[in-house]
Amino acid sequence: MPKEFRLPDLGEGIHEGEIVEILVSVGDRVIDGQPVMLVETDKATTEVPAPVTGIVQEIRVKPGDVVKVGDVLMVFLAEGEEGKRPAKFPEVAPPELSTIPEKPAHVQESVGRRVEVRSEVRVQAAKSAVEKEGPVPAAPSTRRLARELGVDLRSVQPSGPGGRVTSEDVLRFSAQAKREPEPARTPAPQEAERPVSGAPLRVDPLPDFDQWGEVERVPLRSVRRATARHMAVAWSQVPHVTHQDVADVTELEALRRRHKASIAERGGVLSLTVFALKAAVTALKEYPRFNSSLDMEAEEIVLKRYYHIGVAVDTDRGLIVPVIRDVDRKSMTELAVELKSLAERTRGGRVEREDMAGGTFTITNIGILGGTAFTPIVNFPETAILGLGQARWQAVVKLGEDGEQMVPRLMLPVILGFDHRVLDGADAARFVNRIVGLLGEPERLLLH
Repeated sequence: MPKEFRLPDLGEGIHEGEIVEILVSVGDRVIDGQPVMLVETDKATTEVPAPVTGIVQEIRVKPGDVVKVGDVLMVFLAEGEEGKRPAKFPEVAPPELSTIPEKPAHVQESVGRRVEVRSEVRVQAAKSAVEKEGPVPAAPSTRRLARELGVDLRSVQPSGPGGRVTSEDVLRFSAQAKREPEPARTPAPQEAERPVSGAPLRVDPLPDFDQWGEVERVPLRSVRRATARHMAVAWSQVPHVTHQDVADVTELEALRRRHKASIAERGGVLSLTVFALKAAVTALKEYPRFNSSLDMEAEEIVLKRYYHIGVAVDTDRGLIVPVIRDVDRKSMTELAVELKSLAERTRGGRVEREDMAGGTFTITNIGILGGTAFTPIVNFPETAILGLGQARWQAVVKLGEDGEQMVPRLMLPVILGFDHRVLDGADAARFVNRIVGLLGEPERLLLH
């Protein structure tokens, strides 16, 4: 019998992907496990293998399509069934709704195997069935976001595996609800103007830009689309605060230059980020709340006893944050080699899904591009993010044996973004002071 091939679960937190390339054509023979297409998610580009050995009968997607987990990608005929190809496969209405005396409407099966029926009678039947299922599957952070936006999770169409409602589903539903007038009642003016605590401000519809001149619309795809959604969730849930300082990295830069050649011979790059990784993990052990997540549902701070640090990598597809695991257990040389390899694989689209998950803290270094300071956004559900600017030579007053002297020093901007629900300004100052001290005295950093 023909076998429908659906987009499989590509990993935790991945609900959709963009078709990058189709590797086979209709009529091709494939073997079980052979890659048939490339799918790009917010995590990585993944080869999707054939589930059977047989013939490609139908391809239902094309490059550029955005598909969700569970969507049909292809139809295969198993070996020996080549002569049994029907011209078309009729759709069959679900058994639980077939008894309704209504002209059949278009039926579409979603990822969670919930059925959307475009007739008022069938919608009411489906709604009644959902109400009997019990709690809606959703993460605690998603439930909190729904409460803040005033969204009933039972009204949200899920896109996650197994009918799980995601934060993106809630934001999409809320935005759509704000564009549509309320059917039952119109709130009083003073009530309508009162914002929901902790919720994003209402965004008015965009004007028609064509009336002023020529425009071009570029689809928000793959990494950029995922980044937009993730940043919206992070900004809506985390009260951000930024603390800034500067580190004197004159001695550190001299040390880096002395040893970068020997590290390069071992396949690594001794960059400033490598030293920042070591300094960060030392500070994280001394101030563990910076290595935590906030569980609002349970009203608990989750302190993590492992140190997996994400490093933001600039790629032609957007900003991607792969994770270096167990930073506290690795030497400077090991970190230099692993960071170089991870950055190259990320830029080449070869990073694995496992390399993107489990981060506890993030470092972003824009120094190579310039700029004195910036305000990094916390990589939710983490608690803090460390940003590094461009190190510049500056005239600094130093107290020496002959009194005060003006000396040239290489000064590095250090910026910490943190979640004010978990951490206070004094905590941030102590944490950054520790980072600055370690970067300013590389011998102490190496001893740690």
